[in-house]
Amino acid sequence: MNKDKKVVKRKSADFILLIATISLVFVGIVMVFSSSWPEAMVEFNDGYHFLKKQLTSATLGFIALLFTMNIDYRLFKKFAVPIYVLSLLSGLLLFTPLGVELKGATRWINLGFTTFMPSDAIKVGSIIFFASFLANKKDKVGTLVQGTIPALIYIGLSCGLIFLQPDLGTTVTLAATLMAMFFVAGMKISHLSAMIIGAAAFLFYAIAGEGNEYRMSRWTTFLDPFADKLGDGWQVVQSLYALGSGGLFGLGLGKSRQKFFYIPEAYNDFIFSIIGEELGLFGTLLVLFLFLILIWRGVIIALKTDDLFGCYLASGITALITIQSLINIAVVTSSIPTTGITLPFISYGGTSLLFYMASVGILLNISRHAKLDRS
Repeated sequence: MNKDKKVVKRKSADFILLIATISLVFVGIVMVFSSSWPEAMVEFNDGYHFLKKQLTSATLGFIALLFTMNIDYRLFKKFAVPIYVLSLLSGLLLFTPLGVELKGATRWINLGFTTFMPSDAIKVGSIIFFASFLANKKDKVGTLVQGTIPALIYIGLSCGLIFLQPDLGTTVTLAATLMAMFFVAGMKISHLSAMIIGAAAFLFYAIAGEGNEYRMSRWTTFLDPFADKLGDGWQVVQSLYALGSGGLFGLGLGKSRQKFFYIPEAYNDFIFSIIGEELGLFGTLLVLFLFLILIWRGVIIALKTDDLFGCYLASGITALITIQSLINIAVVTSSIPTTGITLPFISYGGTSLLFYMASVGILLNISRHAKLDRS
């Protein structure tokens, strides 16, 4: 027997991050079932319709999490370009006969047996590719020609494809995520300031420009939702009623009144308001606490990772979860204008849940290589 042969012990993944993620998914399954029951009974004569779909998505998501958790994250750097190209191609499929138009937007691809939302693939693919780009640039990230200009092209390409659907909320989410990664990588503050000014100008045009009257209507509704509470302000007003009526401890699980067709598709973008109504302030604080744990562990993993690609990838995944969660909760509480952004891990949606759980799996794999305190 060769005594010089070394036995390499495989590090364990971040257990706290895993538990926080599973807890959020569990809360999501319970709340999707509760909030979707009325619509499921009316539309499908089966109160368990959305629950069964969410359970299937959660199962597939957990398999994806285990899969990515056990794949060396550095492989994603080798295949960053193909992954990015495939994600962009999935977005282009929206403009073919496979694209499904719903409520004036084309955001889903009909695969026959199911539907697929390319924006979720574009978000993850863009983060992987951008992390690889930033890691390859290293000290050149702060330069204009080799750093900022190429970065702006990649950000514009990824976000532009989502904006054309049209989906301004997801466009802002992805743009903010990629800019956060660029900031972590060491971009110049002067370049960041210019990008923020440019983004603000674009956002103003996207809201106030010709042909965007519906977005302008959302802005004026945000300023005073009760001015037209039976019209454009209906959804926000009902959300506030739900949160307010929940009080400290809520009306009780399953006892929401607003889910009975007062809030359209309560199991989707506005599920946080149903959590507030049924579980009260303590229920919403629990959800926020779980998100804070997840974000905290993501930040720690990014800080403790020596590999630049791993650091930027962890930063991107954590930033995406943080920004999308903040936007969703801000919409539900009428802190910003309404936009169609789901709450990660909790809102109904198979594609979203699958890609977010797979992303956490990547984060867990990075944690196996990070210098974490595992005592």
